[in-house]
Amino acid sequence: MTSNAVLVVVDVQNGFIREPSKHVIPIIADLVHRWRGDVVFTRYLNYENSPFERLIKWTELRESPQIDIVPELAELAEKSTAVIDKTMYSLFADEKGRTLVRDKGWTDIYVCGIATESCVLKTAVDAFELDLTPWLIEDASASHAGEHVHRAGVLVTQRFIGQGQIITTADLPPHLLRQGQSLPEHA
Repeated sequence: MTSNAVLVVVDVQNGFIREPSKHVIPIIADLVHRWRGDVVFTRYLNYENSPFERLIKWTELRESPQIDIVPELAELAEKSTAVIDKTMYSLFADEKGRTLVRDKGWTDIYVCGIATESCVLKTAVDAFELDLTPWLIEDASASHAGEHVHRAGVLVTQRFIGQGQIITTADLPPHLLRQGQSLPEHA
């Protein structure tokens, strides 16, 4: 079955996992496992003298193991349609992501991952501005800065792309998911 939808898993990397964000890992793993179509993972890679270092004074995620996709998703990422490395917030920050989306003909961009208020938000907003249809999967997204920051990210995303574009995994159209094929508990 051909689909014009893609699941984009944003930056679920070791360096972004903290107590407030770790709960989404099994939710995302189950979602990726059940997703019928294409899945793209993104990985943020910081670099020396980046805007993040110069302006925010943030020097994390420059090397392994911080930049690595979390172990619970690593095998799923290897089997995905693509893993896009990026040095800015969004999947669409450079030509690689934009070209992939255009070449695959994806129109519905389902976004989840870390962090809701930055990379997830920016990917959804960029999809909107590229005349695609973004969907933020709220319960499969989190902020390593805490629930209040996640909620703020959801609110701002809602203002950018529309209240109806904020959904949960339970709201996903059934044709996008394999039914009854959740990951085993030990996975």
